[in-house]
Amino acid sequence: MIKKLFLTACSVVMLAVMASCGKLDPLTADNFVCNPNPLVEQGGMVNATVTVTYPENYFNKKATLTITPVMEYAAGETQGTPVTFQGEKVSGNDQEVSYKYGGTATFRCGFLYKDEMANSRLRLDFSADVKGKVFSLPSVYIADGVIATESLATAASNTPAYAKDNFVKDTFDKYIATMIYQYQSTNLRATESEKKQEVKDMQDAITATKDQERRQFEGLDMVSTASPEGKYSLNERLAAGREKSSAAYLQKFLKKAKMQGQITPEQIAEDWDGFKQLVENSNLQDKQLVLNVLGRISDPEAREQEIRNLSAAYKELADEILPQLRYSKVTATVRNIGHTDEEIADLWKSDKDALTIEELLYLANKSNAADMETIYKYTEKKFASDYRAANDRAALYYKQGKADEAEQIWKSILSKDANNAQANMNMGLVAMNAANWQAAQTYLGKAGECVEYGEAMGTLLTNKGQYAQAISSFGDAKTNNAAVAQICAGNYSAAKSVLDAVANKDAMTYYLAAIVGARTNNSGDVTSNLTKAISMNSDLKNKALNDLEFAKFASAISGI
Repeated sequence: MIKKLFLTACSVVMLAVMASCGKLDPLTADNFVCNPNPLVEQGGMVNATVTVTYPENYFNKKATLTITPVMEYAAGETQGTPVTFQGEKVSGNDQEVSYKYGGTATFRCGFLYKDEMANSRLRLDFSADVKGKVFSLPSVYIADGVIATESLATAASNTPAYAKDNFVKDTFDKYIATMIYQYQSTNLRATESEKKQEVKDMQDAITATKDQERRQFEGLDMVSTASPEGKYSLNERLAAGREKSSAAYLQKFLKKAKMQGQITPEQIAEDWDGFKQLVENSNLQDKQLVLNVLGRISDPEAREQEIRNLSAAYKELADEILPQLRYSKVTATVRNIGHTDEEIADLWKSDKDALTIEELLYLANKSNAADMETIYKYTEKKFASDYRAANDRAALYYKQGKADEAEQIWKSILSKDANNAQANMNMGLVAMNAANWQAAQTYLGKAGECVEYGEAMGTLLTNKGQYAQAISSFGDAKTNNAAVAQICAGNYSAAKSVLDAVANKDAMTYYLAAIVGARTNNSGDVTSNLTKAISMNSDLKNKALNDLEFAKFASAISGI
């Protein structure tokens, strides 16, 4: 009996030893949990955390097991980074698994996202090594498909940065003349009026408009003042008297020249602002002392007294500064009458060389695509040193899907000016289209002044998986890309509001609205929006059927 018991015990031990030395049994999908499932693209990557549970009495003490994650899709497959586990009697640095107790372990896997992965499966391949004998275990599938809504934010839908024209229909020329008066005098001297060259130049500019078809004299603005010294009431009278005598002289001139124009007067009894500016720009020995007084004291009479107390400084002020503040300053305005839209269009046909660069760019921006290209090319040739026409022609190509042609033009602009904001902004879009996020970041770093910058950076941040920052960058933009950021952030109400406000809704606008409907379990919104999207772009039906966003609505989609 004892012998039998001994033999039985030995048998148990031998069986245990044999089991621990045998091959590893295949694992099944039940041994694995993939999170998330389905997989999700974020930041251009598909990342997953895999939890594996090894049963008791499973992991051979002298075995290693290498698990290789693989993304499998119709066009091929992408292999991830392998992870290795080892038994208790294996010398190595891999994660150890107990034979007796088994155990649970986790590992991460990641793949650079490709569009083909939308319809894919995550597979695990196994390679075992038991005491030098290498063999494979059957593969296991642990996740199906990738939700890739993030990738719907595409730079292809971004508006490139245009170099805006500075066209203004009418411009204005200003001609300024200053007539200086003597101390406490209101008499306008001939040397400060008809004999003064800047007065003559102003008058000549005014009278010349009589013979200039597209220039028109608008009127005169006049400021008369006194220097800030003495009684304020006296300075008021001086300013008023200088205004009167200057206005009388100007009226006489206009009458003689047979010109029509209003004189608009203004009086400044004491020109402290002018005083401060002249002191700041002077070489006065005690300049800072005077400026300190102006900063400390606001009362005019107290100011003057304090400055007078600076005897040496005051003499310099009286000789050099104050005489410049006894004046009437006259500004003549002449309107340059610009071409109307019709005139610009006619000149393009009859005498395009007569058009300015601003008029040409303005005309191009109001034209159809074919004419736009022609105008840009002409403008580039005539105004070769100005980059704007070239940039905008490239922007036209970009919107037409000719990204390669656009890229070459923008590169040429940057070769001459590496900091050109518009070209950098647009090259950022090109880089995003190529999924070159680092290059896009670099380009956009030099494009902050562009009005299109916020949307471009929002698109970049969305594709980098930084949804909160993207939303901030988009600001109040009502675009498809802005809606994608809201969807990915889980802000479905905000996403719907953005999509509702998109000015020119396209097929993708409605497709995104359908995704919002799916995520909020609103089947009606899914069907109605997908119907609109597919009617505008039939390719979206097949996309929707393979999009895991709509996994629960496949039958409804099939009927659209």
